Amino acid sequence: FFHFDRDTYPEPASTMKLDRNFIGTTVLGLALFPTQSSHAFITSPCTTGIASSTNPRSTMSSCSWTPSTSTTSSSSKLDMIRNRGLERREEGATPLPGGMTLYIKPAADGTSIGDCPFGHFVRMVLTEKGLDYDLIPSSPENKPQWLIDDYGGKMPALRHRKECYVDSEVIAQYLDFFFKEPELSVGGSGETERASEAVEGFFPALAKFIKHGGENGDEEDLMKQAVLEERLVALEEHLGKERTGPYLVGSGEHFTLLDCSMAPKMYVMEVCLREIKGNAIDLGKYPNVRKYMDDLFARPSFQSTVEYGPETVVWGWTSH
Repeated sequence: FFHFDRDTYPEPASTMKLDRNFIGTTVLGLALFPTQSSHAFITSPCTTGIASSTNPRSTMSSCSWTPSTSTTSSSSKLDMIRNRGLERREEGATPLPGGMTLYIKPAADGTSIGDCPFGHFVRMVLTEKGLDYDLIPSSPENKPQWLIDDYGGKMPALRHRKECYVDSEVIAQYLDFFFKEPELSVGGSGETERASEAVEGFFPALAKFIKHGGENGDEEDLMKQAVLEERLVALEEHLGKERTGPYLVGSGEHFTLLDCSMAPKMYVMEVCLREIKGNAIDLGKYPNVRKYMDDLFARPSFQSTVEYGPETVVWGWTSH
């Protein structure tokens, strides 16, 4: 593992402060200036948090979340993310490979790789693009002080030389914008929108079902199960449409960021349905979803980054 050295890697610039009350996530709108510098990496707001009747399009992309229906206004989030200064960079050159360190949730021992699906998502993107990085599972006791002070300790966090990006969606868009090969943002906007609609609400529904505090099979548990199955039906129908490939966007021919994001979440579902929920949902009822899961799990970028295994997933979802 990489050992943080403040002399070799000074703390990120003080302009990169994150309001400690900042919650929720952001995705990035991208604009390419002639210099192709990271000045072109412009932020824009999106609604975040657990999906609810007032926030149906919301997502989660950090291991710091807890199930909640609270939201923050888009304008407030945009102000917060701008105040971090991440859209400003002293150097003018396009970011280059190398010098990357990824901080992620650890397993029970505090040092091994943890089960965070958002950290796993980022690792899959890095692996798909063949980018080298150092991986540091970080518990509250061994997080770098600058990560706590400037970013609220939020993970996953990608340190790329002098800059740091938190939130898995932000990190994935950053990597795909500056490191094009292979490009993982493919398909037209309509195709991507339809694929996103097919999976919206899936992970919040899964999280609420798994984290249900009562007995398996009680009335509330069954209601949460029904919500999750509604999302599985939507995904099943999307995958059942005429297509020539196994993936989500367009014809399914191209593996995209959306598939990278879904793979760890589908793994969480497979493990937790079996180990925590007593196989309450028979995935055999959803053959298209089952095949999609198998195709994702066969991807080399998934197989090489799932070393934490089922026991760590169970620990992560039952320990707090």
